[in-house]
Amino acid sequence: MQSMGRVGSALDNAAAESFHSVLKVEYVHRHTFATRAEARLKTATWIADFYNTTRRHSAAGGKPPTEFERIIHEARARTDPEGRAA
Repeated sequence: MQSMGRVGSALDNAAAESFHSVLKVEYVHRHTFATRAEARLKTATWIADFYNTTRRHSAAGGKPPTEFERIIHEARARTDPEGRAA
């Protein structure tokens, strides 16, 4: 979804900057990669296998993103079984 904030808004990129900070501190700076291709592959694997499935996120109520999305999807399905926006 495109950003709706004003130019120069400090909160506009907060989520993306937080993610990049975590990525660098928790993964990139703790590993040595032989090539850029290896770095890309291992970083993508860390995001898919750990960051999105295991790591808890404060913005998601202390749940991993995949679990949070599942809960939201189930709640929406219960309130509107046809999948329309509430």
